[in-house]
Amino acid sequence: MRLADKIRYLREVEGNLRGLGRAMTQQELVGAIQAENASSRTSTGTISQSYLSQIESGARPHLTNTTRLLLARFFKVHPGYLVDDPEGYQAELLSDVRNTEDKLDLWLVGGAERFRRDPALCQALLALANHGDSRRCLLLMEAIIATPSLLDRLLDALRPPAILAGTGAADLNASGDSKTTPSIRTRRRSAEPKRK
Repeated sequence: MRLADKIRYLREVEGNLRGLGRAMTQQELVGAIQAENASSRTSTGTISQSYLSQIESGARPHLTNTTRLLLARFFKVHPGYLVDDPEGYQAELLSDVRNTEDKLDLWLVGGAERFRRDPALCQALLALANHGDSRRCLLLMEAIIATPSLLDRLLDALRPPAILAGTGAADLNASGDSKTTPSIRTRRRSAEPKRK
């Protein structure tokens, strides 16, 4: 937000706070600052309506330090607020959980599309994306992976080995065992280097 927009916004807020039901005019703002200075024991300076007009029109891109402190004191804002925001600056909180969850879900759907030739993996990614709290699901997976024996036990208990290995239902015999594909645990053991 530009400085000019901030000053206009603050005039509007101040006008509503004072019961005007509209933004304070520049002249009303100048008068209110002068009245506040007159009632205080220490004079903190003043500002003219033409100076305010130049700031709001963009003819003056910056405030003097004295004017910035004067306006910040009057509007009860931090003096650092009364500058142009850097390009690309977002005032709203971007790291809220819902925004993170949406980005994560889109990423998971993209991954499912990328691995569509692996139906089991594709389905797992889509299930994560469709879950109400996919972030929490992934954090749970990280905790499970950190305990390898738990991972193996959960895989054996929750899914038939053929599905984890990527074979389809047609490859399962009547007992639910895979005819041709060894279990994931067997393949993992055979891939590990032998210890001497």
